[in-house]
Amino acid sequence: MYTEQRAEAIAELGRYNLAVFGKTGTGKSTLINAIFGRSIAATGTGRPVTAGLEYFEHPDGILGVYDSQGFETGQSGDEVLARLEQIVSDSRTKPVNEQIHAAWYTVRWSDRRFEAAQDSFVRRLAALRVPVIFVLTQVPMNAAGEYHADAVELARYVESLALPLSPSNRVYLTNALVDEFHGTPVHGLGDLLDATFETAPEAVQSALTAAQYIDLERKKRRATTVVRAAAATALATGATPIPFSDAAILVPVQIGMIARISSVYGIATPTNQTASLVGSLMLASGATTAGRWIVSSLLRVVPGGQIPAMAISGTVAASLTTAMGYAWITVCERVLAQGESPSDSDLKALFLSEFQHRFRLGRDTRTPSSHNVAP
Repeated sequence: MYTEQRAEAIAELGRYNLAVFGKTGTGKSTLINAIFGRSIAATGTGRPVTAGLEYFEHPDGILGVYDSQGFETGQSGDEVLARLEQIVSDSRTKPVNEQIHAAWYTVRWSDRRFEAAQDSFVRRLAALRVPVIFVLTQVPMNAAGEYHADAVELARYVESLALPLSPSNRVYLTNALVDEFHGTPVHGLGDLLDATFETAPEAVQSALTAAQYIDLERKKRRATTVVRAAAATALATGATPIPFSDAAILVPVQIGMIARISSVYGIATPTNQTASLVGSLMLASGATTAGRWIVSSLLRVVPGGQIPAMAISGTVAASLTTAMGYAWITVCERVLAQGESPSDSDLKALFLSEFQHRFRLGRDTRTPSSHNVAP
């Protein structure tokens, strides 16, 4: 059930398509890997588009990257643009998932120049109605947080050319890898990601949120909406004329919620073993047993018979589901922080600990009519 639910959740996200251009050595792949948490070229499915341009798709299909490996301006740039113009033109009549949503144009700061051919390429690219985000790469920064003066000068020069850059004619200064020799930290990636979101159509922002790995707050906000929606469904389910002893009907809601949270965090497609584990967590958490106990206890103090009991069951169902959702958010954040999935036993222990803490917190600090648990 989990595997099918997750496949549906991934399909609902859609796909964000990004084109990345720049001369050889600007660090395009490093920049992509830093923001999206993996080498799309190494882990995704690639296909050649034209000489100097390949398209790579994220294993889950939520991100597509047009990568200009070996790209230079001049004749090769003209060939790439001609093919890209056809791609963009064809995509106008296709679903939003198949369109190019933005382009990063990268220049290495140490080149210390921006040539006429590069200027022409950027203008022609923007003329295709593709938002162009200009990125200076490998920019040194000192301990005081100051950029190298030559990089700042180059950025200001490019901005003075009135190129059709998105958003707001700004040049973004970045460094995607720690330079221990010069003491330069990673910087500028958050601003670049914000600019990318600013130019992204609303229909593909969920896919971009899932694909990127550096802004966990965006992921958490999306995941929170998933939890709230599942809690509302659980509230309605528990309030129907069904005894809480049949609380197993909540399991599909909760598994669907976990699948959607996993997709928001871009957690890699699970193995069959992990997929089975997710189902077992529903039982191991003791949720059904806890729900029965709470309803039974409240029936002793709430008059009115069956109808009040049903309403209380809805509150309990929502509280259980909410606690599970936020517990799974913690699991996903731990996976991203570690860079790899924990063992099944560690995952199960973390989930149960978080679930018990959050469910107890919700039960102890909320009135019986409330079903929200703070994240």
